[in-house]
Amino acid sequence: MRRFFRAFGKFIWNMVKILIILALLAALAAGIWLYREYARPVLALRSKAEKIAEQSKEEDFKSSLTSVVYDANGEKISTLRSEKASYYLTYEELPRWAVDVMLVTEDRKFYAHEGVDFAANIRAFYYLVKNKGEITQGGSTITQQLARNIYLTNEVSYERKLVEIFLAWELEDKYSKNEILEYYLNNIYFGNGYYGIQAAAYGYFGRSVKDLSLSETIFICAIPNNPSLYDPMVRMNKTLERRDRMLKQMLEAEKITQEEYDRAVAEEIKLGTLSVSRHNYVETYVYYCAIRALMEQDGFIFRTDFTGDVDKAAYEERYEASYSYWQQKLYTGGYRVYTSIDLDKQALLQDAVNEGTASFTDVNEEGIYQLQASAVCIDNETGYVVAIVGGREQEYAGYTLNRAYQSFRQPGSAIKPLIIYTPWFERGLTPDTMVLDAKFDGGPKNSGSYLGEITVRTALEQSKNTVAWKLFAELTPEVGLGYLKNMKFRRIVDTDYVPAASLGGLTYGASALEMAGAYAALENDGVFRNPTCIIQITDIDGREIVGDTIQKTRIYEQNAARTTTDVLKGVMIRGTARKKNLETAIAAGKTGTADDRKDGWFVGYTAYYTTAVWVGCDLPKEIEDLSGSSYPLSIWKSYMDIIHEGLPVKDFEPYTPVEGTYVAPDITPVPTPAFSEEEIPPANVTPAPDEEPTLTPPTVSPENPETTPVPGDSETGNADDYRVTSPPDISWGDEFDPTEDPQ
Repeated sequence: MRRFFRAFGKFIWNMVKILIILALLAALAAGIWLYREYARPVLALRSKAEKIAEQSKEEDFKSSLTSVVYDANGEKISTLRSEKASYYLTYEELPRWAVDVMLVTEDRKFYAHEGVDFAANIRAFYYLVKNKGEITQGGSTITQQLARNIYLTNEVSYERKLVEIFLAWELEDKYSKNEILEYYLNNIYFGNGYYGIQAAAYGYFGRSVKDLSLSETIFICAIPNNPSLYDPMVRMNKTLERRDRMLKQMLEAEKITQEEYDRAVAEEIKLGTLSVSRHNYVETYVYYCAIRALMEQDGFIFRTDFTGDVDKAAYEERYEASYSYWQQKLYTGGYRVYTSIDLDKQALLQDAVNEGTASFTDVNEEGIYQLQASAVCIDNETGYVVAIVGGREQEYAGYTLNRAYQSFRQPGSAIKPLIIYTPWFERGLTPDTMVLDAKFDGGPKNSGSYLGEITVRTALEQSKNTVAWKLFAELTPEVGLGYLKNMKFRRIVDTDYVPAASLGGLTYGASALEMAGAYAALENDGVFRNPTCIIQITDIDGREIVGDTIQKTRIYEQNAARTTTDVLKGVMIRGTARKKNLETAIAAGKTGTADDRKDGWFVGYTAYYTTAVWVGCDLPKEIEDLSGSSYPLSIWKSYMDIIHEGLPVKDFEPYTPVEGTYVAPDITPVPTPAFSEEEIPPANVTPAPDEEPTLTPPTVSPENPETTPVPGDSETGNADDYRVTSPPDISWGDEFDPTEDPQ
């Protein structure tokens, strides 16, 4: 028995040793795996930060490189430079208020930490994981911000964040706290091309920062937190609100007295007359495209759909932060930006806009022409924008509003081919399908006669609202507007999913750039190319940073797109644009007129170019003789005839006729007054009036921002049944998204 227990004990001990060995091997394997998966990459990131810090020198914080923009022929359009070195201030020259407010609002533990606030970074990492890689919480110290702005990108990733943390440690070892504050206040971006607090002081107030009041100093210090959101040239109220919050924080931190606080909050801010250099329409658009291209190259994902207001607000915050970051880099990174802009065509398009609106000389209180226009021209072979005009040409010292991509207006009937007819040509409708043009309960009215049974071709050529309305309702707004969403229309919202959208009654509307891009997709056999003018961006040594930026997406079936083009050719011959068809090319296009003649559109194309033109007022108002077939079409024709001179006449690719499968629903028409034979033009022969009025959402006065019902319109039906709400009438400076203009 004793021998048995001895043997059993030996067996157990051997098993324990084996288990210990296995455990050690497992631990070793786990350690090797952890090292490979985590430790080694982290150590590599630490090494990267050390190398950056080792090569860091004081000159890095005092100089910047000049970026250059070129046109399609390689000619220089503009240069972007920061005059940081000439405005550089030493720590001793920095105003005490500026230093104090940055410490109080950005990094209260600055003099206590060693470059990193661990509690804040742990919180940021927690939310980074919780939100699946999306940074929603701050945590960067002043040192981290400096490290990122000078040496890193704005990429949202764990790796970049770790390098930023390691680099902040290294910079704190290399430079003193006061030196870091000096570098920080001389390098942060104050918007509108101003780097450093001294450049901002001269830019916004025309004098040195040492001569600014407490209120003015804190005012400009409010901008860098989000240069787009707090841009005083566009959102003065936002800048003032943040100034007041920062003053309150300084008061609570006992950096200023109650008397100083009261006086600073009450002080009126008056910007200097030489505050901001204006950029022309080409420059504003090029910078916008370049910044977005750099954002995308850095991993930013653009979105137009959101799960709710919180999701949208979070996205907009990330967008503005990334946009501001790359806006800064564009001024200081020494980039070479190659574009598709043709300056000859640009001048011709600007001349056409100027001449086409010359008879309107009334100006608003700011001296800006009341009647405005915008236009965009796309090269159909490449999909690139070759010319863009954001308004009438005039001398003006204020902000450059590029209406071509920043203003969104009711497209009227110009929207019909995009969300009704081409989608239906994919679903069995043909140009020869018979439809009923008649009044019906709950639907719109035509401004003229009702033609009864007509072909789809006639309905689109004559822009019949009744037919468009019914077809859109059958298709459903969700399907129809989905085509616009797929073509990157940025202002399609929940309130647009109503029948009125069939006639252009959108809450916000569309831009000329969006309309040009969508019609160019029709010419391109249904393949959409997201319009841009950026061909390539390189660094100062010629290394490519951004390549071909054209993104292609099939939106419509090829034959459906060609069918629409064939019908739109008829608009130029027999329809609403017949009076001003091109003399130098075969064209297709569509007119659009918003309700009460507040907006006029013409969007047309040839085998060579697509051009969209909008005409209207910045503050929407009725223009007696404005329609798609008046000023917009005249501008379009003037420009397109010239740029096609000398080009071989080229027709569009023909569509393939198919047997229609569309079956019209049984809609009983409402009895209408009898018309004489002369009043009812026979289908496909005599055109209807130039343009059918269309619908826009109701507007709301600034005094009463709440949405109110609008009365029925005898010309367009019972508006209460189908109109959508819209934001209040707002000033011209607020109709667009200011975060998208780099000035």
